[in-house]
Amino acid sequence: MKQEKEKIVLAYSGGLDTSVAIAWLKNKGYDVIACCIDVGEGKDLEAIEAKGSQVGAYASVVIDAKEDFAENFVLPAL
Repeated sequence: MKQEKEKIVLAYSGGLDTSVAIAWLKNKGYDVIACCIDVGEGKDLEAIEAKGSQVGAYASVVIDAKEDFAENFVLPAL
């Protein structure tokens, strides 16, 4: 029976550093879940999600956190 690898979640921006981090973590024996948090910056999130998979992530996800970010961080700062 094949043992499942330990999974690790990486805060993923789609940039060079976090893309290289996926390969590095995979070499360390982890299944990497690339996670991008959408706080309304206007980035191409579909492309970022696809790139996470393309560079070898076990899974690549985008979490919509715009409302939470606005209510819990932006409004109190104002």
